[in-house]
Amino acid sequence: MGDRSPFQTDMITLTRFVMEKGREAKGTGELTQLLNSMLTAIKAISSAVRKAGLANLYGIAGTVNVTGDEVKKLDELSNALVINMLQSSYSTCVLVSEENKEALITSKEKRGKCVVCFNTLDGSSNIDCLASISTIFAIYRKTSDEEPSEKDALQPGRNMVAAGYALYGSATLVALSSSQGVDCFMLNPALGEFVLVERDVKIKKRGKIFSLNEGYAKYFDAATTDYVQKKKFPADGSAPYGACYMGSMVADVHCTLVYGGIFLYPANAKSPNGKLRLLYECNPMAFIVEQAGGLASTGTQPVLDVEPETILQHVPLILSSPDDVRDYLACVRNHQPHP
Repeated sequence: MGDRSPFQTDMITLTRFVMEKGREAKGTGELTQLLNSMLTAIKAISSAVRKAGLANLYGIAGTVNVTGDEVKKLDELSNALVINMLQSSYSTCVLVSEENKEALITSKEKRGKCVVCFNTLDGSSNIDCLASISTIFAIYRKTSDEEPSEKDALQPGRNMVAAGYALYGSATLVALSSSQGVDCFMLNPALGEFVLVERDVKIKKRGKIFSLNEGYAKYFDAATTDYVQKKKFPADGSAPYGACYMGSMVADVHCTLVYGGIFLYPANAKSPNGKLRLLYECNPMAFIVEQAGGLASTGTQPVLDVEPETILQHVPLILSSPDDVRDYLACVRNHQPHP
């Protein structure tokens, strides 16, 4: 009959999971330290998100970040928290954050060999209306013996050793990959621990959802317009795709990870290079989607193959179910000028 006791005696927490993976990889332990510090920060952010209204953390802090978004009070606090936790893990040397114009260099006495690129509160414009927000992070190893600098963060996504995101929705979920598939953990508030809820997540080859901001249809190129039309009015008589767009990139991508489908933020007339940032938005999400069996493209090349030129670089992003992404890329090829 099995053990039906509500008291689980052999639960797999995320802390335990990370330690076990670290021992299997026979690493130095730095990645384990780093991930555990990031998890502590995520728990604190989750708590702050839940209490934001009560603690007067809603509203604008009166400044604008490097990408032109108005900075919310919770953004500032979360950014400072993540920076402090990561630098105190004794495992980082370079940090790249959406909220900072330049890369942050960890002091020598706390320095390790990991480079972390992160967005502490993606979708923070949704804070005041209580929609989902998230934390995204990508982890690399420093590849040079030189003094740490911004250049250490300018690595293609293929070099990533781990990536993850935390989604603060109806519950707090962490999706994590360290190049061995994707595993999902849910925060149990009673325990204060993330507990494994789904191991080795696999995305469907084809879904029934497309996710993009159709309010920008005026600016779409011919390939995107054609693709969306085919999803809404399929010529083969099949059911049209459902539209799902929450305006919070991680929430939208997670929806396609769970149900299958495609997320698009392609280049358009208004944002010819796309709007999402390569280092701390596109690369970690592309890494997770590929580890789950999906595809991630800029429309012209795999996202993880892009060679970064600056820490603020933007790229177009099309990702999730592989057959859906291939359909979009076919539309791109069909609309390319013929020689």
